[in-house]
Amino acid sequence: MSQHFAFDPKRDFRIERTIDAPPRLVWEALTKPEHLKEWYMPKAWGRVARAELDVRPGGIFSIDIAVGDGPEIPNLGCFLDVVPLQRLAWTSMLFPGYRPATFDDIPITAIVTMDAAGKGTRYLFTALHRSEEDCRTNMESGFYQGTEIAVDQLVACVLALR
Repeated sequence: MSQHFAFDPKRDFRIERTIDAPPRLVWEALTKPEHLKEWYMPKAWGRVARAELDVRPGGIFSIDIAVGDGPEIPNLGCFLDVVPLQRLAWTSMLFPGYRPATFDDIPITAIVTMDAAGKGTRYLFTALHRSEEDCRTNMESGFYQGTEIAVDQLVACVLALR
């Protein structure tokens, strides 16, 4: 995957944070299931019931979430790009092994980049959508708000690892 991609503010959104911890700890929180379970789902909304990550291009990105007392909802995708301590990209458009996906939800491609910023890390999450309509639907559904909450929880998780 190219380091560069076209960000379209009509179809995509970004969330940026500066985290007072080195990229090594941010990477650990992003790529280890036991840490991901602590931050991925907004705690007030539900929980991560199961997480499986094979952090390599073509590897599995599988996170089952439960909202309230409801059933577990699988979220399955495929890692596209893995550059340790710098970039991690995955998509719900493909299943592991780059197999075409089938799903009922709005697909996204997520790209996380990290850069050392002094003693901390500049963290940038980007969600790419197929269309303006998909992006708008995700924004209205609470996906953006939930992602902001999850990123804040990620920051707290990373700080706890220090």
